[in-house]
Amino acid sequence: MKLNFAKPAFVVAAAMIAMAPMSAVAGQSTPHGTFVGASNHVTSGGVQIVKTADGGAILILDTDFSLDNGPDPRVGFGADGTYAEASDLGELQKISGLQIYVVPPSVNVDNFNEVYIWCKEVGVPLGIAPLS
Repeated sequence: MKLNFAKPAFVVAAAMIAMAPMSAVAGQSTPHGTFVGASNHVTSGGVQIVKTADGGAILILDTDFSLDNGPDPRVGFGADGTYAEASDLGELQKISGLQIYVVPPSVNVDNFNEVYIWCKEVGVPLGIAPLS
């Protein structure tokens, strides 16, 4: 079997998920939410933010995540109904299923209370998940 390490961010994220229980044991809560469609798009499924022991974070779109489609979908954060362009985590990897995004150190997840699936091309939300 040949291993492909072309996706080092995925390998790092997988390792971070393995460490996630350590942050939960330390008493930190895991922000989570459920997507609601926006701009006439159907978006559904869960999302969670896992804070790691080293102060970083990863964003996980759960296995039930689904988007009906849309041009140039991106993943990012927002607060109180406003998308924060500087929080862009990159292109949506696929329109359904489990996905993992490493949150860069420049993005403080504590500053946000929503996760967005954002259409960069048109500048509208395709789905929003309020975090609790």
